Amino acid sequence: MFTLNCKGSLWIIKSPQVMGIINATPDSFYKGSRTANIELALSLANSMIQEGAAIIDIGGQSTRPNSELVSESEEIDRVVPVIEAIHKAFPFTYISIDTYYPKVAQMAVKAGASLVNDISGGRFYSEMLSTVANLNVPYICMHSTGTIDSLHEKTIEDSITPAVVNYFKERVDACNKAGIKDLILDPGFGFGKTNDQNFQLLKEMGALQIFGLPILLGVSRKSMIYKTLHISADEALNGTTVLNTIGLLNHACILRVHDVKEAVETVRLMAYLKK
Repeated sequence: MFTLNCKGSLWIIKSPQVMGIINATPDSFYKGSRTANIELALSLANSMIQEGAAIIDIGGQSTRPNSELVSESEEIDRVVPVIEAIHKAFPFTYISIDTYYPKVAQMAVKAGASLVNDISGGRFYSEMLSTVANLNVPYICMHSTGTIDSLHEKTIEDSITPAVVNYFKERVDACNKAGIKDLILDPGFGFGKTNDQNFQLLKEMGALQIFGLPILLGVSRKSMIYKTLHISADEALNGTTVLNTIGLLNHACILRVHDVKEAVETVRLMAYLKK
């Protein structure tokens, strides 16, 4: 069981939770997660909450390969109105902001977000960790390598799982020294890893239990599924469910997904199986 302090509200995680993805972007790799306006974002959030999502993850910038870099100010313009609207409509649903910009994190939390989800693990901007600590919200720290411009370059030649464990040893220490109280670890599937490394890491993900922290699994409709099966992202729901099941067997605590209903059903069936 994990307890996270989300701006004074305790998120008590007794069983695996589902995080729904909403992208305030025109170019995220899966079109089903894109929202062109606030009304569409509210409709999508409502559907996800009704289907069982405990948290909604909102991003304003695509991090797929070859995506266009969005400035800090433009990202704020994209995400803040969406967060404000969703928080007003669904005040008891947790919202995370998917960003590596410290200022975006500040503005998003002010607008209603209560977690920060950072693909850089605080590496891109030195003030990110202190910003999150001052905001006093949980921090999702993802494994990645390289810079903003080289996120998807395959740079790890050694065994992937020890490399990820060593990365988190350093990052968890940095987060603790910055004063961040609540941490979630994301192995970063699809970021700077070969297809074989992605599957090896999924198989060995239980190694991350050494940190005693919640583990977030984000494989939803990613290329490790659709490239392996020679299909498209639109056709990758079944593969997502399979890998989510494997992730739950390997101690995933949060499933970050585009398709909430199917993920919630997976969690329920796994719970029944264990019972």
